[in-house]
Amino acid sequence: MKKDYMFTSESVTEGHPDKLCDQISDSIVDRFLQQDPNAQVIAECAVSTSIVFVAGRYAADATVDMSNVARTIIDRVGYEHKNFNSTTCSVLTSITELPPDEYYKFDEFHLTDEEIENIPVKHQATVFGFACRQTPAFMPLPIWLAHKMAKRLTEVRKEGILPYLAPDAKTQVGVEYKNRMPSGIHTISIIASQSKKKKPGEDKLRKDIQEAVIDAVFQEEDIKPDKTTRVFVNPYGKVVLGGPAMHAGLTGRKTAIDTYGEYSRHSGAALSGKDPLRIDRVGAYAARYAAKNVVAANLAEECEVQLSYSIGLARPVSIQVETFGTGKMPDEQLSLLIEKHFDFRLAGIVRQFQLRRLPTTTQGGFYSKLAAYGHVGRLDMELPWEVVDKVDTLI
Repeated sequence: MKKDYMFTSESVTEGHPDKLCDQISDSIVDRFLQQDPNAQVIAECAVSTSIVFVAGRYAADATVDMSNVARTIIDRVGYEHKNFNSTTCSVLTSITELPPDEYYKFDEFHLTDEEIENIPVKHQATVFGFACRQTPAFMPLPIWLAHKMAKRLTEVRKEGILPYLAPDAKTQVGVEYKNRMPSGIHTISIIASQSKKKKPGEDKLRKDIQEAVIDAVFQEEDIKPDKTTRVFVNPYGKVVLGGPAMHAGLTGRKTAIDTYGEYSRHSGAALSGKDPLRIDRVGAYAARYAAKNVVAANLAEECEVQLSYSIGLARPVSIQVETFGTGKMPDEQLSLLIEKHFDFRLAGIVRQFQLRRLPTTTQGGFYSKLAAYGHVGRLDMELPWEVVDKVDTLI
């Protein structure tokens, strides 16, 4: 297995068109679950210049104004220019109310183990969870740094430190590895849009971002850029406005950014816009939970957990573990250990993480906050799948 290499990961701000769509979709999920914890909903969104399209399918005792949700998110993200804003953009909706599925209107907190066993998944999926010791959040360093810079770009815009920035931006970090551990920062790239064409100039923009974003992010990091690090800020010139006026967006198109920045595998299925009964969403959270607890228990330096589900069955038909040669026991033994101590059944996952209650108990909604800067490895949110409460059980 290769031990010395360079790896890059990218992130985007909440104003990127794809992430805008993810936030709209997950805000719709939040609104339904806040009214009806048993709601089943799929919400997908597309944006382009001056237009938003929302497709929603739901079965719920709830009413959600999807057009209003879209406009609220556009306004919150900060799109105010004439080509795209919450007031003048057209919002088209295609909404289908589905017949209620009484089979899935269960109260997961009052189910017996036998009843949990009899609640199958309705979708086939293969999902992945990953954890490693590269960062405090047990995340790969490239995506960790890319997310931090993307969040910082939003902070300096909203706090008025760099008020000329527009909401849309992209970051990328290349990290050099030796013996599969980070050893240096190879490349930093930032594409930041600005609200006006003439102000600021390119030199000032690059200087401001270096000081307010890059330097600020790396101030608390152990591995920092050095004289060999290549830094690019808008290398092809100014980007004015950006956002849907420049490139279209779609729900679920940033799954690598939502997970591990391609350092580990992901299913490719969208995470946003789906209620907690979708195993291709919540199974990914359960797999991350297992992988993180394995690494936290010092059973491996890196761990990837793969769960494969078939329609009509409650349990995954396959549980695979890969520790990339870092495991303290054979991967096959770890697979058996994980299968014994983690409940990967749909109703079990929903119950343990309280996934249908979180939008109500979390101020401002829950799933919409996951829709930018990652569904895993978050230190700014108390995510139930990030808890390492199985360490003593696994040892």
